[in-house]
Amino acid sequence: MGFMEWWDGFWATYNTVIFSIGVNAMLALSIYVTLSCGLLSLANAAFMGIGAYTASLLTMQFEMPFPIALAAGGLLPSLVALVIGIPTLRLSGVYLAMATLGFGEVVRVIVLNLDITGGPMGLNGVPPITEWWHIVLLLGVTIYVLARLRRSKIGRAFEAIKEDEIAARLMGVNVAGYKLLAFVIGAAIAGVAGGLNAHFTFTIGPNNYGFENAVDILTMAVFGGTSNLIGPMIGSTILSLLPEVLRHFKDFRLAINGLILILVVLYLPKGIWDPRRIRAFLGRNAEKKVK
Repeated sequence: MGFMEWWDGFWATYNTVIFSIGVNAMLALSIYVTLSCGLLSLANAAFMGIGAYTASLLTMQFEMPFPIALAAGGLLPSLVALVIGIPTLRLSGVYLAMATLGFGEVVRVIVLNLDITGGPMGLNGVPPITEWWHIVLLLGVTIYVLARLRRSKIGRAFEAIKEDEIAARLMGVNVAGYKLLAFVIGAAIAGVAGGLNAHFTFTIGPNNYGFENAVDILTMAVFGGTSNLIGPMIGSTILSLLPEVLRHFKDFRLAINGLILILVVLYLPKGIWDPRRIRAFLGRNAEKKVK
């Protein structure tokens, strides 16, 4: 069997998993942005849904070019985040999580009762436009922009707010403005990821963007670690692959999946990718070799 034949067989079998890894990486990065500013938000699944429905309706009803549909799928959630963020981001911690969770339920109920969105049946026959390079390109752009943002004045302000919001405010940091910016950026990334996913899965429904999905997105970021960009991508990759790896366990798959998550939370509270822990581990090994 030649390489091309092997690749065709591999791609035909695992293309859905590979696409899921890319989309989930973007979703994990979307909530990483809000977490980097100290915001515990559960609205990213709703923003993903808004982006998915917006992009799908534009390509299905108005035959808009895919790039324009994706841009709109990122723009509308960011505008919604701007509107709801002004009053909502006065809250913090679990209160913010509850408020954004309530927003997600409002979005789901609205989608359920609109004819243009297909109601409970959702939208079927979404054009299968998404290609692998679309996801690679947009994921790469997202990583590049967030990496530059992290090293900029904005990134330093995010870190200051996360560490001590009161101290950051006393130092002249516009806490409300930077929080709103993080919220809007996260919404835009989630919306684009939703548009990409919708044009790969062919069909979308309101239950695809509910509470469980919001928790999954948060889990991917926390599982990998939120101290840098690498952690959310590692977390999203592992949690995307786990169902496939554990497929042979059938009825025990979900239990094993949950057990792995519990062990990580208990013994790796800062996620799998914790640079300080890794450097300390490597330092201890280097000392042992010297001795």
